[in-house]
Amino acid sequence: MGTMIDFPEHDLTAYRADPTGEPRGAVVVIQEIWGLADHIKDVTDRVAAQGYVAVAPDLLGHVGLTPEVGARLFELMFSASEEDRLAAQPQMRAATTPARQPEFAAWAVPALRAVVDALAGEPGVDGRVGVVGFCFGGTYAFALAAADDRVRAAVPFYGHFPENADPATIGCPVLAFYGEDDHGITDGVPELESRMGQAGVDFSARVYHGVGHAFFNDTSPSKYNAEVAADAWGRMLAFFDEHLAR
Repeated sequence: MGTMIDFPEHDLTAYRADPTGEPRGAVVVIQEIWGLADHIKDVTDRVAAQGYVAVAPDLLGHVGLTPEVGARLFELMFSASEEDRLAAQPQMRAATTPARQPEFAAWAVPALRAVVDALAGEPGVDGRVGVVGFCFGGTYAFALAAADDRVRAAVPFYGHFPENADPATIGCPVLAFYGEDDHGITDGVPELESRMGQAGVDFSARVYHGVGHAFFNDTSPSKYNAEVAADAWGRMLAFFDEHLAR
């Protein structure tokens, strides 16, 4: 089990899990829109079990989207009751609107860079820092890679490329995962591949057939696909092994 840590100068808390033995590097794990949920803590623990110092910043806690709020919204949004699902929509908009404002991104990217600051200089990490993010966190995995040339590997899961980011500022390889049925995001992949290619980024996109958004989230039975999640996890670990651990 990990522990909560603070970055007081950025009004940020984070969940940290450490490997047993010498670290193979460090990985920043960026949450879904549900906040710093138990699922993200579990993913962070799993990354640490593979030998990496793993830190999951609670970005959304900064705007009041706590794990408790996220859990309540998650339960309503995926309720069997249509009435619950309809009632959840305005609550979801209200809870997530602050995180879609430009001032949030202006705070979040420097806050993420502060996490990289802390990790990169740690004994055993030696600057070998990667990032993985899911949904909202996938977008911020792109954003961090574009904003910080110390990041050595980025793995966005089903995230939009940030509107205000420039692919040309990404200095690391990127491995991105998508679900074919997640049209709002996946339909933009060919254009993104073109932009990345023009910018000279080592960008690989893997689109999985027959799954949609959030296929990796094993707490969401309606979306989770164990086979696809396991494949993506294995590819992510091999990617980090290549670019961080060696």
